[in-house]
Amino acid sequence: MSKVVRVRAILFLLLGSFLTASAFADGVNWEDLSKDQQSLLANQRDQWPDMEAERQERLALGAERWLTMKDERQRDAARERFERWQNLSDADRALIRERYDRFRRLSPERRARIRDTYRRFNRLPMDRRQQIRDHFRQLTPEQRRERLRELRKRRATDRRG
Repeated sequence: MSKVVRVRAILFLLLGSFLTASAFADGVNWEDLSKDQQSLLANQRDQWPDMEAERQERLALGAERWLTMKDERQRDAARERFERWQNLSDADRALIRERYDRFRRLSPERRARIRDTYRRFNRLPMDRRQQIRDHFRQLTPEQRRERLRELRKRRATDRRG
């Protein structure tokens, strides 16, 4: 898997965990965490007051998501995503965060279209997805932009017709 494809995949995997991150504008007080969250994050307790609000929020939300996972397969997948995230370079993480910020600034309709496109792409057989990736990798940036314009036009026409 190419680095760009991997970064995009991780972006979408992390998307769900960041969607509600703006709910805590000023961070999270340790006392406001549930007992289960505190137990899960116990090794962070001493550093908690000194953490940036954004990090507190991410940890609190991550702990909450973890606690709601009943299926061991879900937890295994979450562990794997976390390990992939941890193994990314700072530059890759910054790129993902920047793309996520751009995504959040899109209209709800545009975000929904992107999510739908991503779901449809993931439902394709693996060999077809690889074929599409390979095709787009071979295009120049201008050819990619033109191809995407054509696809958008066709999609708009299909919706009207």
